[in-house]
Amino acid sequence: MAAEQRRRRRWPVYVAVGIAASSALLPGAGYAVGAGTERAPRTSVPASTRITKATGTPSAPSASPEPSVSPAQLAPSALPAPLASSASPTSSAPPASSAPKTQSALAPYPAFGAYLDYGPVGVTRMALLSRWLGGAQLRVGHTYLPGDRWSNIEGAPRFLDAWAKWRRARSDRILVLNVPMLERNEQRLTDTQVRALLRRGAAGEFDAHYRRLAQRLVGLRVPDTVIVLGWEMNGITYSHRCGPDPQSWKAYWNRIVTAMRAVPGQRFRFDFTPSRGRDAVPWTECYPGDATVDIIGMDAYDQPRGLSFDQQVAEPYGLQKHVDFAKEHGKPISYPEWGLFRNGDNAEYMRRMLAWIDQHRPLYNTVTDYCPHGVWQCRRNPKASAVYRSVLHGRIATRPAPQLAPGPLSPANCFPLNLSGWIEHWIGGALCVRYNWWARSWLPF
Repeated sequence: MAAEQRRRRRWPVYVAVGIAASSALLPGAGYAVGAGTERAPRTSVPASTRITKATGTPSAPSASPEPSVSPAQLAPSALPAPLASSASPTSSAPPASSAPKTQSALAPYPAFGAYLDYGPVGVTRMALLSRWLGGAQLRVGHTYLPGDRWSNIEGAPRFLDAWAKWRRARSDRILVLNVPMLERNEQRLTDTQVRALLRRGAAGEFDAHYRRLAQRLVGLRVPDTVIVLGWEMNGITYSHRCGPDPQSWKAYWNRIVTAMRAVPGQRFRFDFTPSRGRDAVPWTECYPGDATVDIIGMDAYDQPRGLSFDQQVAEPYGLQKHVDFAKEHGKPISYPEWGLFRNGDNAEYMRRMLAWIDQHRPLYNTVTDYCPHGVWQCRRNPKASAVYRSVLHGRIATRPAPQLAPGPLSPANCFPLNLSGWIEHWIGGALCVRYNWWARSWLPF
C-alpha cells in the first residue's frame, strides 16, 4: 500500500488504540509478560559411569550400579523400517568438536541399547539403565550365544527365554543375537585348523546346528531377531575368523544363512559386522554378498592408543569406509559393539561417537557396558559417562515436535495489550504498558 494512503488512516487508528488500551486497563484480570510460564527442568548430569571392550563371550560385570533417576513416561514408537527400504546413511563426518546435531524434527532417533550381560540379568539391568538415563527408551537388547560347543550355539533350552519375553513385550524392540560360526570359538585354533573347519562348514556339515537355532528362535516367537553372525571376522580373536580362507568363510556364511532362512516363519536379519580398521585382513575381502546380508555393522572401540576420532573415521577400513560401503550396497548400518578402550576416559571420543551415530542413523547401536569400555557399570570413566548420560537422558524413539522460534521479548516491567492484529500491523507492532501505567509510559515493542 502507498505511503500517502497509510498516513490518511492513522487518525482513526489512534482512536482505536486508545479505546483498546482503556479497555485493557479496566479493573480485572491482567497478564504480565512471562507470568505463568513454566520452564522445563534442567537435566542433571551423572557424577560417574564406565565401560570396557570384550574380546570373547562377554561376562557379567562385577558390580551393579545404583540408578538415581526415576523413569519417565515412555511413548510408543513405530517399528524400524524394513531393511530393504531403509535410507542409506550419509557419508560426511560430523563436526570436529561439537555435541550431536539435531536432525529433522520428525526423524526418529536411532534405536539404542547396551550390552549388560548375556544372561537373564542383562534383561533386568536394562530397566535400571533406563532409569539412570531418565526414562530413556532402550529399544535394543543385545546378547551372545556361547561358542564353546555346538549345543550352546544351537540356543540351549531356557538360555534365550528371558530375552524372547523382553522382545515380545513391545513391538518396536530389536533383539540382537551374536552367533558364533564355529565351536571352540575362543580356543585359539591354528590357521590350519580354522581353514579345515571353514571348508567343512562350506560343504554343509554344520547346517543342522543353525537350522535348529532358527527353529528355536521361531518357537520363542522372536522370528525377526538380528543375527550378528561370525562377528569381527577380520581379526584373530575368534576361531570363526576369515583370514585363513576368505573364500571358504564366505561360502560357509552363505550356507548358514540359507539354512536358517529355510525354516518356516523366520524373518531374521543377518548383520555382517567386522571390527573397525584393517586388522588381520581387510574386512571387505570377507563380505559374502548382498543376497545373504541385511545389515552392515561395525564394532568400533576407541583404540589404538593415541588415535583421534578423526583418524578413526579416515583410516583404511574405518568408520567412513563402513558408511560408504553400506551405502554402495544399499544396506543399513549398525554398531553392535562400541565404547571406550585404549584412550581411557575419553569424553571427546564419546561426544564424537554419539554425534556420528545421530548423523548416520544406524538401524541400532549398543554400547558395551563393562570395564574398560562402559559408562554405567564401569566406574573408571566418569567424564565419558557424563557425556553419554547427558546426551541420551530421557531420549525416546520419536523426536519432539518442532520448536517455533521465540517472539520478541517485551521490557521487563510491563505487560502487553491484547490488540487486534490489524491495529498492531498499522502501528508497527504490539503495545506494552508499564506496571506504573498512571505515569502514561507507553512503550512499543
